[in-house]
Amino acid sequence: MEVGTIISIEPPSTSKFYFSIKKGCNVRKGEYVKVEMQKGVLVAIVEEVFKSNKYFSNPEYLSEANNFGINLEEKYPVDRWEYLIGEAYPLGIFENGLEKRVDTVPSPGAKVFLADESLIESFFGLDKNGIEIGELELHNIKVKLNLTRLFKKHLAVLGISGSGKSHFVSVLIEEILKRDKSPAVIVIDPHGEYVSFSQDERFSHKTKIWSKENISFATHNIGVNSFSELIPEMSGAQLRDLSRVIEEMKDKKIYTIDDLIKKIEESEDIKKIVRETLISWLSDLNSTKLFSEKDSPNIDELARIGELSVIDLSSFVNLKEKQIITTRIARMLFEGRRKNKIPPFILIVEEAHQFAPEKREEMAISKNVIEQIAREGRKFFASLVLVSQRPVRLSTTALSQCNTQVIFRVTNPYDLRHIGETSEKITEEIVKMISGLKVGEAFIIGEATNSPLMVKVRRKSVKELKDRKLEEMIEEFLKEKREHVDFFFTT
Repeated sequence: MEVGTIISIEPPSTSKFYFSIKKGCNVRKGEYVKVEMQKGVLVAIVEEVFKSNKYFSNPEYLSEANNFGINLEEKYPVDRWEYLIGEAYPLGIFENGLEKRVDTVPSPGAKVFLADESLIESFFGLDKNGIEIGELELHNIKVKLNLTRLFKKHLAVLGISGSGKSHFVSVLIEEILKRDKSPAVIVIDPHGEYVSFSQDERFSHKTKIWSKENISFATHNIGVNSFSELIPEMSGAQLRDLSRVIEEMKDKKIYTIDDLIKKIEESEDIKKIVRETLISWLSDLNSTKLFSEKDSPNIDELARIGELSVIDLSSFVNLKEKQIITTRIARMLFEGRRKNKIPPFILIVEEAHQFAPEKREEMAISKNVIEQIAREGRKFFASLVLVSQRPVRLSTTALSQCNTQVIFRVTNPYDLRHIGETSEKITEEIVKMISGLKVGEAFIIGEATNSPLMVKVRRKSVKELKDRKLEEMIEEFLKEKREHVDFFFTT
């Protein structure tokens, strides 16, 4: 459908053009339009729509008219000279089934048409058999993305709090669990947002929740390199002494941190200051109560084809404990996949800036393994999804390896600049549009689509757990206090 004609308010360029909108046509911000070119079809997104009227374009003329008491609306056919103008940003040229960079300029006078469904699907590389995440709201076209293109080279989900990130992740999980022969999905869930999958009749049989009550790691399965991840302060000499102790413990097969500490205390080959330091660090790890004689979950329970494992960290207060759990889970997954012991997986990390911050590694022991999966995971189909409301605080190494970004509303100028610097496909025009997105709207940029695509995320089918009332939380707190007092006086 023809919707207008290109005009030369400013000369058309490869980055912008204006068009006069035909009377009766309802062109809206965010719609996709096309212009027939000598070679191929130019596809553009409408960035803005505004009204113009030449009778009200000259402030000096208006001032004079007011001074002489002239009512322009009565004297002249003002309405006939009012028209709508669209401002469009070219995305690419579609020719012979391929999307190409815009390298030619549309001519003034060229007709502008609303982009049709088949062109949009082909231009953006939508997959009719892909996972349905939402729709192009203004075109009523379902957005279905190819699973491999979306996840293989990692995904970042960015946006301010309340913009729709976690809702979108829930939609992704629903779509994956509904498919046959889909990857294993593991979620690092700091706030318990994905526990609801275990209470939905469609997904409960495919969902396992791992929380404070049932998470533990077998000490005898932790090698010296993994200990160095958990205790990054260790020097080379300290690492060698610990390695020797672990080697001596292998005959025992199953042992705990207490056993390691006892062995170090008995060792005469370790210098006193090294012995005391190692014991102190191991005691700190032991105090978390996260280490025992068995892994829970073990690697087979953690990653199963087409199933979801939620690592619920909402009951943990200490950030270091959350990072220890994330480190061990991520390491188990990566090593398991590298040795082909588990199926391809998708590891989703909520609040990723807490687990892989841009700051030095001592601030987050989980940073190293997350960055390693980001760098090397694609070779083994070990996929990473990083979810963050503060992109500027997220590891640049990890973020730059996420070849697809789903960006919800972002308003912080530092975050916007950081996002713009991480992908060559994020232009200044798109950065401006990101700050104006509504809740549930997002730009998909990168490997998953041929060109930046704005989508309205669909409703998720999994219902939220019932919101807790303030009074209920107070009553629960008082109940726990009473139980604690009763226990104290009866023991």
